[in-house]
Amino acid sequence: MAAASTEPLQPPRLQQLLERDPYLAPFRTDFQRRYSLFYNHLKNIEESEGGLDKFTKSYKTFGVNQLADGGIYCKEWAPGAEAVFLAGDFNGWNPFSHPYKKLEYGKWELFIPPEDGCSPVPHGSKLKVVIRAQNGALLYRISPWARYVVRDEDKVNYDWVHWNPPQSYIHKNPSPKRLKSLRIYESHVGIASPEGKVASYKNFTYNVLPRIKDLGYNCVQLMAIMEHAYYASFGYQVTSFFAASSRYGTPDDLKEMIDVAHSMGITVLLDVVHSHASKNSEDGLNQFDGTDSCFFHSGYRGNHQLWDSRLFDYANWEVLRFLLSNLRMWIEDYRFDGFRFDGVTSMLYHHHGIGTGFSGDYNEYFGLHVDEDALCYLMLANHMINSLHPECITIAEDVSGMPALCRPVAEGGGGFDYRLAMAIPDKWIQIIKELKDEDWNMGNIVHTLTNRRYEEKYIAYAESHDQALVGDKTLAFRLMDAEMYTNMSVLMPLTPVIDRGIQLHKMIRLITHALGGESYLNFMGNEFGHPEWLDFPRIGNNESYHYARRQFNLTEDDLLRYKFLNAFDRDMNKLEERFGWLASPQAYVSEKHESNKVIAFERAGLIFIFNFHPYQSYVDYRVGIETPGKYKILLDSDAGEYGGHQRLDHNTEYFSEEYPHNYRPNSIMTTFSQPPRGCPMHQIKVYIPSRVALVLQNTDIPK
Repeated sequence: MAAASTEPLQPPRLQQLLERDPYLAPFRTDFQRRYSLFYNHLKNIEESEGGLDKFTKSYKTFGVNQLADGGIYCKEWAPGAEAVFLAGDFNGWNPFSHPYKKLEYGKWELFIPPEDGCSPVPHGSKLKVVIRAQNGALLYRISPWARYVVRDEDKVNYDWVHWNPPQSYIHKNPSPKRLKSLRIYESHVGIASPEGKVASYKNFTYNVLPRIKDLGYNCVQLMAIMEHAYYASFGYQVTSFFAASSRYGTPDDLKEMIDVAHSMGITVLLDVVHSHASKNSEDGLNQFDGTDSCFFHSGYRGNHQLWDSRLFDYANWEVLRFLLSNLRMWIEDYRFDGFRFDGVTSMLYHHHGIGTGFSGDYNEYFGLHVDEDALCYLMLANHMINSLHPECITIAEDVSGMPALCRPVAEGGGGFDYRLAMAIPDKWIQIIKELKDEDWNMGNIVHTLTNRRYEEKYIAYAESHDQALVGDKTLAFRLMDAEMYTNMSVLMPLTPVIDRGIQLHKMIRLITHALGGESYLNFMGNEFGHPEWLDFPRIGNNESYHYARRQFNLTEDDLLRYKFLNAFDRDMNKLEERFGWLASPQAYVSEKHESNKVIAFERAGLIFIFNFHPYQSYVDYRVGIETPGKYKILLDSDAGEYGGHQRLDHNTEYFSEEYPHNYRPNSIMTTFSQPPRGCPMHQIKVYIPSRVALVLQNTDIPK
């Protein structure tokens, strides 16, 4: 391996970053050091491995792979092993008949010749890598590169099954083109059914994908796909990184599911977990070669004290090979269109974000507390994806607000396309939980929704899977609580609690969608106010599947009010599809009136007006606008089909006038119980009832 350069390198476009954000200038050397680490890794990969392309195709050589002549080539990295063998059904589980040959740098290889032109290891047969540890013990392990692992009902641990069908699934549809506006449906295959069981890839393909398409989402983000032995971990305690979870079906079932999604024009993202790994050793990565290290840091540094999991050693050459190849495999074998990287905050800092509050002081993002090896891995991952598959998308789940995380690597950034706007759901929870409706602060809401790093793209969301889990509450549950079980029938009188909950649920989602970012995310079922929390089968609930499901059937019952929220979510997405506000520049907020509880802004040529007041409706209320013309209502949260009170006439046309207001050159009038002092009456009036959101379109502008 070539010696790395000790001279810090200047990222080619660092100056652009520093000009964009001058507060980063004192940290120029940090950016140079980080980029130098990235560059030297890339250079060493080129010189020692024949390039990044070859290096990241290691999933085709490591593990167990069939050759063209029918033979089997096996390769493992087990630096702490004294000897390595392959055992399984194919050799009667003889632990010593097929020894690996020791290579340099802790690698081992084995070639098994074909038998009469056929594979010596049949498809569907069970295998184990047998490790002779340094203390002489024989350890039966699943290959870290295993493609398929299953668990029999009478067993605790998973078994490695050789997956090499005579005919693998052939993709029929091309991947969708890179989207300008991402409307993401965050999903979990196993709970995607009203039935109390583990749902399948097939169920998702034929029952859930059409629903996602109908709701106007153009992207599905799949959780819990990478194999995880503990179902209740929500997929975040990964045991087999290259295996698609078998509890939902076969690898080909997943490939078909993605292919069908592509046929619908739906982009498919994988929730990838490279921030940590399960502590399982019998069916996981932990102690694979009998040592405490191998893929992980040894000792205290290799353990996450809150997650009770192992932490990768991102400075290790073979760990980089493993993780980068893992990303490549999911893209090329399964045709995933990108990734949402989980736990990025934990990766970025040696303290993993534990007990640390991020105030926004830039010193929090630079210094010895930053794990620059992990950051370098993320830069390499994004560089690889962008170079080899530029159509793919990457998203960072980072709560810290690391500057430049979503700027190109050439600027010294992390290279991600998007980051999650994680402050937004916390803000909505805090508002609903702590404040009376009369005390909602319009300026604070707008600040939270618009407070994002300049020219870094954010994914806005009012809530995700985190809020749906047992121990927390969804927005619908916080707003309506126990009445969701008794008063959601249209045959029952509309109670104040249900009325408030339905109206605010729609308003919160629309203002988050339209003002909060450059993409939007929703967790499955939350769009219609799913009435129950999410709890996977575990000892604490007697292994029940009752709460590990999504009751989509509730939206199909015409006698239940869930249909109203579902319809509003669908039409909100379809409206964004028409006008593309997520791909438009950030909104111009012309009003955030505290006593009136009114927020108004313009984006993508549309006017958004929100009246959060719990009881005050407005007449002759002037709203400033940029473009003069005739306006009509496009979306009205008070419409009957959305469970509203139908207080607005959608046939009304509203004409602007050259009357400057709130620093805008023109304005239109909306209804106030009494005209504002000093504001002349206008013969055209728009009525804004209480707890209503409106979207207006200028009909004079050509479509």
